[in-house]
Parts: sequence; structure tokens; C-alpha cells
Amino acid sequence: MLTTRLATLTDIPQLQELIALSVSKLSIGYYTPQQIKSSIKYIFGIDTQLVIDGTYYIAETDGVIVGCGGWSKRNTLYGGDQHKPTEDPLLDPETDAARIRAFFVHPDYARRGIGTHIMNVCENAAKDNGFTSFELGATLPGVPLYKTMAYTELERIDAHLKDGEVLGIVKMRKEA
Repeated sequence: MLTTRLATLTDIPQLQELIALSVSKLSIGYYTPQQIKSSIKYIFGIDTQLVIDGTYYIAETDGVIVGCGGWSKRNTLYGGDQHKPTEDPLLDPETDAARIRAFFVHPDYARRGIGTHIMNVCENAAKDNGFTSFELGATLPGVPLYKTMAYTELERIDAHLKDGEVLGIVKMRKEA
């Protein structure tokens, strides 16, 4: 049975492992091996602020962490602690879109509705906090899921990594 709970700071080491595994396995065919390796080092990881804000969730099945994802009332669109600027200002729900952030599923549990489940939890929580639209920075493997959930592509973002690699990200939006 799939359950969802808020992540805690003590979950971070396990989540970092899940994120690296998810990116390394589920990005094959979308990104080169070097792009995958670099993205884990320079972009993908836990954004501790989401855990502190109480907006980052863990999905578990029989006590096993099978996925994670969150939403944010802050400006950062994507990336973990190693990628974002130090200042992350709050968004205004009246004029800004909530950010859907850092969705990762364990490869052994992919394509079983876990991402959709976490997405629904996040969208509902953001709505409860006054947001009426959502934006996200999708990895290429994530785009099909977000399209099925009524997100539309706004633009392609080329994330330039510190080692010279370029990672394609798709900025997407949905109205509540």
C-alpha cells in the first residue's frame, strides 16, 4: 500500500541515494552518460528548504521509500542545494505560480502511479495555500508524465553545468 508523509531532515541521506539512483537509471536514453553524471553532481539533489518548509513528501510502500517530490512557495524552479542561489524569496500566491519540485521515483517502482500520486498531494497542498497555478522545470524523462497531468510546455531551458555539460530542462505550467 502506498503511503505519503512529509520528509524530515533525517530522511535526507536516503533521499540523496534515491535521487542519484532515479536519475542514473531513468534518464538513460534522454541524456548522455556524462550529462547524467554531471546533473547528479551539479543540479539534482535535495533542496533542504523544501523539507524545512514542510512541502516535501516521501512515498513509501511497505516501509520502503519509492518516491519523493514536493512543491514550493519560493522562487527556485529546479535543483537541489548545490544548484540554487542562497536567497530564495517567497512567492505571492495572488500573482505567482507555486513551484512543483524535485520529483524522483525509484527505478524499480517506475510507471506505477507514484509520481502522479505525489503530484496530486503537492498540487492539493499548494491550492490549500492559495496558489491557483503551478510551474516546474521538467527533466526530459518527466515531460510525458507532466503532459498527461495537463501541464503545457512554456520553454526549453539549457542548464549549463560547471563542467561544460548542458542539460535540457523544459519549463511547464498548469492552471489549477
